[in-house]
Amino acid sequence: MAEDGGAVGLANGEAGSPSDTVQETSWPEDDEVFMTERLSPTVMATFRPGNVEELYELLEKLGSGHFGVVKRCRKRSSGTFYAAKFVKMRKCKGSRLGLDREQVEREVSILQQLEHPNILRLHDLFASKAEMVLILELIRGGELFDFIAEKETLTEAEAIEFLQQLLQGVAYMHGRHVAHFDLKPENIMLLEKDVPNPKIKIIDFGLAQKLEDGVTFKSLCGTPQYIAPEVINYEPLSSATDMWSIGVITYILLSGMSPFQGETDAETLSNVVAGNYEFEEKFFSETTDMAKDFIRQLLVKEPGSRMSAAESLVHPWIKPLSRKQATNRSRSSINMKNFRKFNARRKWKLSYNMVSACNRLCRLKLLCGQRKEDETLRGCESDQEDETTHPVTLLRRRRSSCS
Repeated sequence: MAEDGGAVGLANGEAGSPSDTVQETSWPEDDEVFMTERLSPTVMATFRPGNVEELYELLEKLGSGHFGVVKRCRKRSSGTFYAAKFVKMRKCKGSRLGLDREQVEREVSILQQLEHPNILRLHDLFASKAEMVLILELIRGGELFDFIAEKETLTEAEAIEFLQQLLQGVAYMHGRHVAHFDLKPENIMLLEKDVPNPKIKIIDFGLAQKLEDGVTFKSLCGTPQYIAPEVINYEPLSSATDMWSIGVITYILLSGMSPFQGETDAETLSNVVAGNYEFEEKFFSETTDMAKDFIRQLLVKEPGSRMSAAESLVHPWIKPLSRKQATNRSRSSINMKNFRKFNARRKWKLSYNMVSACNRLCRLKLLCGQRKEDETLRGCESDQEDETTHPVTLLRRRRSSCS
């Protein structure tokens, strides 16, 4: 959502609540889910009293979305720049205008528990009845995949520098019993772009959950080509669900191909459940066997058999055991030509989905504008979930505020 390179990462989508099993998407697009059974308890977020403008000077708008705007801001006491995200709260249960307060509180409560160089930082939080204001780390570097696509060449060793940061952030999360559940290229950003050794930032914790021992969490949430088989099968999820997504991201990064992408969402989901993928020679001719082994140990159907984030960090491909292994990594390169094609298709699809979402929201506004009912009594058909819809047809892409 952000413009001019500035971005923040609080989701526009919704996580589940005990009373609502079927989720509605904030961006009505074509390939992400929304059906969640949430059984884990909510940790309440901590809010600062008072007006945000007492402590922060609000500057230019960085972006806007269905649920609010993001502005660059400067802390009056220190002069430090941040991104202020203004999130509209939903006035009534059936309305699509705004986000559910409980969902936002759950997300920010998780962010308040995380403090790691590779994870988006939440610095301050203000709340009123109508909106919440989140003071977030200002991310200027754009998406990692866009940054890589601009390069002429990239060795496996250089790619590993980024993957290692991703793994370190995920290992930290998992060590604190938090699972992200929405790891994909759009949610892997760079803090700054034109600097030596750019720093990875994991954003968008809209689907993240605090995992509790003895508490089952199931969800049909995520983007089809990145979600694990247990998501589609509506089985208990765990931190291993994130590791499957990292396996898919690594596969794409090295080859420019998606391992499970089909012609339709249904075909993609079928491929994921079956675990159907291969290392085609024309796409992996320059890939080391260590890299393929790394992917194989993540794209395992049984969650308990996948490498953990901590184990991934000491895999020989990430942390070579010999000089020969290190040399092989530096001599092998990723398929940049194919990667650029993949990234261009990905960006086109995101742009197309954004336009489709905006058009639908405009139609929704016109439709609802024809009705003169009070907001609390709205019965606009566009706001109603189809109770007979099969879970697979609920797959939708949930757009984050920074995409």
